[in-house]
Amino acid sequence: MQTRWNTLTVALVADADIRDATHRQLLDAYSGPARHYHNLDHIQALLGTVEEYADLIQDREVVELAVWFHDAVYDYLSSENEARSAALARQFLAHSTLSAERQARVAYLIECTARHTAAHAPASDLDFFLDADLRVLGAEPEIYAEYARQIRQEYRLVPALLYRRGRRKVLEQLLAAPALYRTTDFQARFEAAARRNLRAELAEL
Repeated sequence: MQTRWNTLTVALVADADIRDATHRQLLDAYSGPARHYHNLDHIQALLGTVEEYADLIQDREVVELAVWFHDAVYDYLSSENEARSAALARQFLAHSTLSAERQARVAYLIECTARHTAAHAPASDLDFFLDADLRVLGAEPEIYAEYARQIRQEYRLVPALLYRRGRRKVLEQLLAAPALYRTTDFQARFEAAARRNLRAELAEL
């Protein structure tokens, strides 16, 4: 992860102390004891998806920066996680050579993960980024089941009855979307499997 971070940021931020401190801050955040799904494994999986689907990406630096920061703040009781994660990215990028417009795009990608299925204004690479973040929904059933178990662990302090009620609402909202994925590549590969997984979890609840 250190090598991947350095490859991305050395050319953007000249101050090595700022780069290293931010990297440690991100590692600490994603390694927290309450992180069961929104952790370093999730970041590595997204970076792997960036590699796999590089031909779908227009501005790879922007997308990779959004990957690193998008779940940096994660409190299951808060509705401000995405905004605070975007603010953390902006704080780091203020020291960078990235243009103001590209810095704003990093923050916008992060902020849009608050509502994956909402309509949005056209933005470079947003469709890919949102699809990549939801890729796990279309995984093999056993992988999806592990994802669902990890999400429950992150909400472990929520009583079972309340968790089931909230989780059902989330699943129903996803299933009600005309399409879970926005890019044709992800729709073709993951849409049907994702809907099967969501319906199976909903039935269990």
